[in-house]
Amino acid sequence: MMWVLSKLKKEIQRWDRTVCFVGMFLLIPLMLLTTCDVIARGFFRKPIPGTFELSEYLLATFILLGVAYTQQVKGHVGVSFFTSRLSSMNQTLCKMIITLLSLFIIAIVVWQGFSEGIGERTVSDMLRIPQYPFRLLVAFGGSLLWLELLIDLIDSIGSLIKGEA
Repeated sequence: MMWVLSKLKKEIQRWDRTVCFVGMFLLIPLMLLTTCDVIARGFFRKPIPGTFELSEYLLATFILLGVAYTQQVKGHVGVSFFTSRLSSMNQTLCKMIITLLSLFIIAIVVWQGFSEGIGERTVSDMLRIPQYPFRLLVAFGGSLLWLELLIDLIDSIGSLIKGEA
């Protein structure tokens, strides 16, 4: 049973890394577009039409594709001034409670992202880009984050059972 969980964990983390790398490559067109727009505005007094919309979409995509990987490498901001004073077992219990709450909240985000995404029919103002892929991206990125949080919860339970906490 443990080898199945270990293999599943590695596969989920591989997916998170792959999706994050896709998101990272979206930074390149975002940087190029912003640079070209600044140059066009500065030298020619004519901005590139739709730059703001494209920047919003690329930035949202970059963030949503990277959030699960950030959880995987424990890169999210954490405040530990209270929990650092607790025993190791109590720290693990607090981590489990917070992870359970996070799983609940992210499940709601995934559900709402999916329900909003499949019902969305609007397009952006200037470039007429459909909104639904970006709403569905909330559900996709949230699902990966939910799986990563589930891995953290299973690891915490495992360390609590083994007495490592």
